[in-house]
Amino acid sequence: MKNLLLTFILLLGFTSFSQGLTLKKEPSKEIKLEKGRFYIDGNQIPSYQMKKVFASNIHSLNLYKKAKTKETLGGALLGLGSTVCIIDLAVGLFSDVKYPTVLTYAGLAAVAISVPILSGKGKKMEEAVKTYNDGLKNTSSTDFDLNALANQNGIGIQIKF
Repeated sequence: MKNLLLTFILLLGFTSFSQGLTLKKEPSKEIKLEKGRFYIDGNQIPSYQMKKVFASNIHSLNLYKKAKTKETLGGALLGLGSTVCIIDLAVGLFSDVKYPTVLTYAGLAAVAISVPILSGKGKKMEEAVKTYNDGLKNTSSTDFDLNALANQNGIGIQIKF
């Protein structure tokens, strides 16, 4: 009787902390990237929602985050560099200070550094979309998948239907 009661309590504990299964999952659709915009079934998806779309494929999500980081850093350097150059030009035009100063050269350097950073953004976005779409093709061919996982939350078994 003790063994039966212990087994029942353990099973109850496992089921109460387990994840809920959705029996009918809507199939994921392919993403198309055209001129820096994301489209699913012809509908444009805003970039702030793309994290949710890429969440099912971790490699694609990491590539997307790297691309967004490149976009932010490159845009900041471009804006800062051009602003510093324009301010230094205005100071040189309206005062007796000799133009160009160190600020102009620093601004031009920031603009020059931003160009390769921004050019790498598009490649990362394309790679993220390609990886995501390839992942859709691979997962649709199997009906059952069993994996052992280990992450910051602990270790476990993942079953995909």
